[in-house]
Amino acid sequence: MVTPQKPLNKLLPVLVIVFLGVAGVLIGRFFFAPSVPPPPPPPPPVMREVQLYFATVAGDGLVAETGRIEDCQVLEDCLRRSLEALVAGPVGPLVPVLPPGTRVQTVTIDGATAWVSFSRDLVSGHPGGSMSELLTVQALANTLAANFSHIRQIRILIEGEPVQTLKGHVDLRGPITADFSPARPRLDAGAAQPNEE
Repeated sequence: MVTPQKPLNKLLPVLVIVFLGVAGVLIGRFFFAPSVPPPPPPPPPVMREVQLYFATVAGDGLVAETGRIEDCQVLEDCLRRSLEALVAGPVGPLVPVLPPGTRVQTVTIDGATAWVSFSRDLVSGHPGGSMSELLTVQALANTLAANFSHIRQIRILIEGEPVQTLKGHVDLRGPITADFSPARPRLDAGAAQPNEE
């Protein structure tokens, strides 16, 4: 009597051939797949030049230095980046007008006035003195007005709140207007009484 072969014995060679074929295809794809080039790097950001106002070495006036910021579509962003460049300080032989660590928190616009809130570092890190304070606030106003023609003055806030002065010298209860006169800056009639240090 003939014993029938088990079906597994007949299928085994077929399964081996199928397995080897699939393995060959996968190995071929792995080793011989066409290389996909990496995506191109993003284009460099578009930069724009801005005029930043810093103090002279003698500390008796302001001088404009050309800086660069990343271009922006939203006006408040442009103002913020300009002020952040001012905080970063000059490249040339000029003197910073803002304490290091000062942060620009918010910028809002109301007509020709920019309302800018700074971190408390602007007060705590400021050296004080009537001329130093005047140079600081005038540099802020001039930097914005020089680069954005419809902005003519700035209201300075600290942590979102109005302040009377930075260190007791320049009155900040009203807006500070840009002044590009080449003469040495003077305390205006609305300034607080100076306490010379």
